[in-house]
Amino acid sequence: MPKRVDHEERRAQIAEALIRVAGRRGLHAVGMRDVAAEAGVSLRLVQYYFETKEKLLFYGLQHLTARFTARVGARLAAAGPDPGPRATVEALLLASLPTDEEGRTFHLLYSSYAILSVTDGALAAQPFIENPDAAENALTGLLETARNAGLADPSVAPRTEAVSLLAMAAAMGTSILVGQRTPESAIAVLHHHLNRIFTPTPTPTKPQ
Repeated sequence: MPKRVDHEERRAQIAEALIRVAGRRGLHAVGMRDVAAEAGVSLRLVQYYFETKEKLLFYGLQHLTARFTARVGARLAAAGPDPGPRATVEALLLASLPTDEEGRTFHLLYSSYAILSVTDGALAAQPFIENPDAAENALTGLLETARNAGLADPSVAPRTEAVSLLAMAAAMGTSILVGQRTPESAIAVLHHHLNRIFTPTPTPTKPQ
């Protein structure tokens, strides 16, 4: 009896191959034939699932975003059952920094997608991401929650701080990639700004 093919699994396999080879060579230098070789499948099969390179790239972006979401989720799970606004903001920002191989791949490829969406007509015709303001809105909501709960400086402007934090993380990510600064120094800068925004959490006193 022939083995039943899981089409979503096969698509994910090809997307993972795209991410691996693009992480080594750069997104601009990757063709469908390269992805097929990396995935260990025929070029015809890649074309069957994606038809064009642009469709493959767009699916790869969705897959990359899903991997990032899982990365943030793992950081939040490690922070405990109720991480709170600051830990959640920190998890989102730290997950985007290239402090390990997964983070390096995410930052490199996500930046490459942004550039290609400007210059590649077919890719630009697709929405770059389903909701380009998702991260900004999420951070804004977390900062508003923290401010209203007395966990952040009452003068904080949540939307402005969210935009600033995201822009800073993106710029520092690139500076890590090109060797301008170490991951440790970038994280220290991030913590400096979070300490400015959030009020210190009181340490519970031990009963006498």
